[in-house]
Amino acid sequence: MSAALASERKEFLMKLSSQAVQQTLAQFDAEALPETHPAVPQLIQLFGNHTYFVDGSGLLIVEPVQPTDAGSQQGVVVKLASWSDEGRTNLAPHAPEPTNVIIELKAA
Repeated sequence: MSAALASERKEFLMKLSSQAVQQTLAQFDAEALPETHPAVPQLIQLFGNHTYFVDGSGLLIVEPVQPTDAGSQQGVVVKLASWSDEGRTNLAPHAPEPTNVIIELKAA
C-alpha cells in the first residue's frame, strides 16, 4: 500500500464508544472486531485508530457526517478492504468506498 493511500485513510479517525458500537450493530449487520483481536494493531497502523467491523463484503469503519439540523450525529459506513478469497481469510485493501449505509450515532 502506498504511503499516500495510508495517509488518506488516517485523515478521518473515529473510535466509537461501546454504546455507539452497539447502536451501529443494531442498524447494520456486521461484527465489531475487539481491540484484542490480533489483526487490530496492523489495521491501526494501516488505517488509523478506528473501530473496525467486518461483514460479508470485507473490512469497514464508520465515518462521521455533518450533524443534522436537529443536532443528531450520523456516520456513513466506509469499506476499506474486500475479501480476496472465498473462505474470507484474506483482505485486499483499496481506496475507501463509502456505502449507502447511514448509522444514527447520537440523537439530539
